[in-house]
Amino acid sequence: MLRTSKNVIQLVAAPQQQQQRGMATLKHISMRLKSVKNIQKITQSMKMVSAAKYNRAERDLKQCRPLGNGTKAFYEQAEIAPPEGDPKKLLVAITSDRGLCGAVHTGVARNIRDTLLADPTERENTMIVCIGDKSKAVLQRLFAKNILFVGNEVGRRPPTFNDAARVANEIMNSGYHFGGGAIVYNRFRTVVSYQVDRLPLYDKNAVTSAPKLSVYDSLDEDVIQNYLEFSLASLLFYAMKEGACSEQSSRMSAMDNASKNAGEMIDKLTLTYNRTRQSVITRELIEIISGAAALE
Repeated sequence: MLRTSKNVIQLVAAPQQQQQRGMATLKHISMRLKSVKNIQKITQSMKMVSAAKYNRAERDLKQCRPLGNGTKAFYEQAEIAPPEGDPKKLLVAITSDRGLCGAVHTGVARNIRDTLLADPTERENTMIVCIGDKSKAVLQRLFAKNILFVGNEVGRRPPTFNDAARVANEIMNSGYHFGGGAIVYNRFRTVVSYQVDRLPLYDKNAVTSAPKLSVYDSLDEDVIQNYLEFSLASLLFYAMKEGACSEQSSRMSAMDNASKNAGEMIDKLTLTYNRTRQSVITRELIEIISGAAALE
């Protein structure tokens, strides 16, 4: 009798345990569904904000492009090249402090990383300036000794010429003399595409020893020095504008993809929730009907 009674108790308790497991599953799915819906609202809001910032960044980029193109044209027409026998170089990585924009910042850091890892000699003679914490986070792991300085608080507001001038002034006053170098940045192409590109950097000796510098009249030492300072700030400003526009377009695309992925996850969770809920209701009906039949 005791064994029979025990078996009856076990048979009665078993459906209750299944019901509790079903209710726990429903609660878990409901909480996850709610959290995914909240994430979708956030990504949609971020997409709208990025779209507005992208429109402004694209307008600003069109206005500042003559600065960068004019400086590049001067370097090309004067045939400026790094002086021979001076292996020291400077690389400036243009990124920002903000994420959630795909691999737009990682591409710049990888470009510099691959360049330095390919040639150990160049790694020893190259210093890096990181504009933004995203490039610092990648490059500091392998090239901590090569980092000259880091510019923070980048990306929250649109870059200005004063920001570029501050970075250029810091490079001039750093005490590091380099023969040549490059500004590594993301060049904006379309809303959905960008490309890692480089802008050349030269010191005063490279400019004064250019073979076709005589084409330009009235270029004394003070004029060249002033123009070098202005051209460095102009190139940095141009690269920062290109990077900001690429960042906003990439973030807009990333948030759009995240919203679509969240929508697909919501559909799957809703289907799973409805199936689980229907299963729990069906089980409860079976238990009620079975109990009523047993009483008869």
